[in-house]
Amino acid sequence: MISDTKREVLRLFAEGREQYRKRNFEAALVKFKAAYDLDPKDEPSKIFGARCKAYMENPPGDGWDGVFQMTNK
Repeated sequence: MISDTKREVLRLFAEGREQYRKRNFEAALVKFKAAYDLDPKDEPSKIFGARCKAYMENPPGDGWDGVFQMTNK
């Protein structure tokens, strides 16, 4: 059974992904941060939050398909 907290984390993450795909990185970051604050062990929220920050500094090109491209190791 999924706890109420985990259910909320999943809901927030899904909302964050929706905003992420729409290139609304600031709104997505808010959702990912809220999810991570509820569950600091939630690595996907942490990773996508970092990606949002990176895209806010260096927006993806017009042909962006939602896939994160690593630029360094």
